[in-house]
Amino acid sequence: MKRAYLDNAATTPIRNEVIKVMKNALKHSFGNPSSIQYSYGRESRSIIEESRIKIAKNIIASPYEIIFTSGGTEANNLVLRSSILDLGVQHIITSQLEHYSVLQTVLYLSYKYHVYVNFVQIKEKGILNLNHMEDILKKNSSKKTLVSLMYANNEIGNLLEVDKVIFLCKKYNAYFHSDTIQIIGNIPINMEKLSFDFVTASAHKFYGPKGIGFVFIRNHILKKIKYFMTGGFQEYGIRSGTENTYGIVGLSKALQLSYSNFSHHIEKIKNLKFYCISELNKIIPNIIFNGLSSHFDKSIPSILNFLYPTKKKYHLLYFHLDLMGVAVSKGSSCNNDMKKVSHVIKAITNKNLLNKMMPIRISFGIFNEKKDIDILIEALQKIRKKKNCL
Repeated sequence: MKRAYLDNAATTPIRNEVIKVMKNALKHSFGNPSSIQYSYGRESRSIIEESRIKIAKNIIASPYEIIFTSGGTEANNLVLRSSILDLGVQHIITSQLEHYSVLQTVLYLSYKYHVYVNFVQIKEKGILNLNHMEDILKKNSSKKTLVSLMYANNEIGNLLEVDKVIFLCKKYNAYFHSDTIQIIGNIPINMEKLSFDFVTASAHKFYGPKGIGFVFIRNHILKKIKYFMTGGFQEYGIRSGTENTYGIVGLSKALQLSYSNFSHHIEKIKNLKFYCISELNKIIPNIIFNGLSSHFDKSIPSILNFLYPTKKKYHLLYFHLDLMGVAVSKGSSCNNDMKKVSHVIKAITNKNLLNKMMPIRISFGIFNEKKDIDILIEALQKIRKKKNCL
């Protein structure tokens, strides 16, 4: 049976070159990087610091501004919790469209530390109302504030107007954290030009290993952060615990490869998205694309989200597609309740539509080809012909 993997926003296949450097590190660099009294440990330490330098170079940052984590969720937690405990943040501005690692953490911290939370209004297509954000900043100018908004939405692909958000944060002296987990490794980012205070990344979103990521923290802020995880002095004392040496090596290699041939890869993915939109329009009259995912200049190229008309229960369509060899999703893999519609889609979609349609997120990667989209289209056509589907 032909198979098509179209859920790269959940995780990407790991590159062969990445596997190779990781295997080499596993076999030859087994020393504890904190055991610098002998050569085995110093070699591992050297590998970690060389990787940190390479990662920083790829995002135009300083190496000491990179802190390794177990992935994006931990990185987002580190930023949010440290902002309150170490930076004295009393007020957080975010949106209802954020990843659960931000939303759930913000709500927990709000309850535990009595932090005031505001949500930016959502306009049509999931566009954030930045005028409303400015009103919130203005009204709370006396409070130390953190703005936490994702650069590219992981479900509908919407791109944040980061320049405007950065301008407003500077104007009102607020910290700015952006979940850039769908951006870093997929779109070039320059930390010298973009005045983020914090950004987060995860290697398995750009063809690297799972279980490793990093957080960028601007140097003048990093000096104020005491610790996130106690028990040692690793990662400048902020994140204790023996470093994942082979994971760090894999992350560094994956990031380097993603940006070394970026133009070719992004052009391929854009062409796949264009072809997919064209083919979906042929088989689904008046198709509804969620958010701005069908707008090439306003969404990340790798994500396309649409509503599929069906009478079947929400959680069955994906299994039918899987049986036909097609892997797609309804949204974030961190929200794995198949019977529930994503909080993002709920926030931007009319309830009546959701009673007769269901969301499908397609996310393209560098290993996809047009034939993968053909397999998806063929599968959707077969499902539509069944008696219990429209």
